[in-house]
Amino acid sequence: MNLLRRVPATSPLWMRRLAILSLIGQAGIMVTGAVVRVTGSGLGCPTWPNCFPGSLVPEPHPEIAPLTQWVEFGNRLLSVFLVVVAGLTFLAALNTRPRRRRLTWLALAMPLGVVAQAVIGGFTVLAGLVWWSVMPHFLASTILVWLAVELVDEATGGGPVTRTVPRPVRMLTVVSSVVLGALLVAGTLVTAAGPHAGDAATPRLDIGVPALAQLHADLLFAYLGLLVGLGFALWTAGADARLKRRYGVLVVVVLAQGALGGVQYALGVPEVLVALHVLGAALTTAAAAGVWAATSRRAPAVPAVESPTSEPTLAASR
Repeated sequence: MNLLRRVPATSPLWMRRLAILSLIGQAGIMVTGAVVRVTGSGLGCPTWPNCFPGSLVPEPHPEIAPLTQWVEFGNRLLSVFLVVVAGLTFLAALNTRPRRRRLTWLALAMPLGVVAQAVIGGFTVLAGLVWWSVMPHFLASTILVWLAVELVDEATGGGPVTRTVPRPVRMLTVVSSVVLGALLVAGTLVTAAGPHAGDAATPRLDIGVPALAQLHADLLFAYLGLLVGLGFALWTAGADARLKRRYGVLVVVVLAQGALGGVQYALGVPEVLVALHVLGAALTTAAAAGVWAATSRRAPAVPAVESPTSEPTLAASR
């Protein structure tokens, strides 16, 4: 902490840039994870944390193709990059003046989340990519994407919080977010029963794909219905332009994601569309988090006043 006091305080611009970089990294790791699955590279590095026993990096192996090894290893390298970015984001939040409790906790969630994901990923590899170990790996990424959006929003201001919509509208946003969570879980179940396991020998969830796909579609329609209701509520409540704009982005992303999912299913889940669908899941999560974050607004931060003989004034927020 003493070292942080000797360097200039983090500017809001740099805090926001690091937060955005964390968000991009969290979404990116979801997509590269999907590439690992659809290319059958989940066991390209069959051990963890080493790629092979005694070797951190890929090496010639008669039973595993080099491309398969490097796809999986590349996903691991992105995780290392994400750890660095997340660590810098947390340090920047600690060095923000006045220091803000919520900003610090959201920033701390980034490195902790990446470490947790590494542990989950290691367990997934050691478990042979069994479907119930892969599901939390994906869902944890969606949570981190959501928190990263909250972090970006929090980095833009540090003053008092004001609600931009009445409580009933905010609660409708909560309900729609819960249904979105169920929709994402159903999507992981479809994947667990589908053909893309990450390795050809991995056992699949023994439930018919059509039944799970129907559940996934039903939840999508329920979510769309809630979004229609939320739209009417936002316009009736006189929501500000920022919230309406984010709501519009969410609707467009969800409709595009639904259309992509339908095409993907009709064509027999080709690999490229699966990876794009995972990207769509990340964008949907980010857009929904953006709507939630926009139901409140922070005023700009008031700079801390320092004197030569006193410590910087620290203001803790929510």
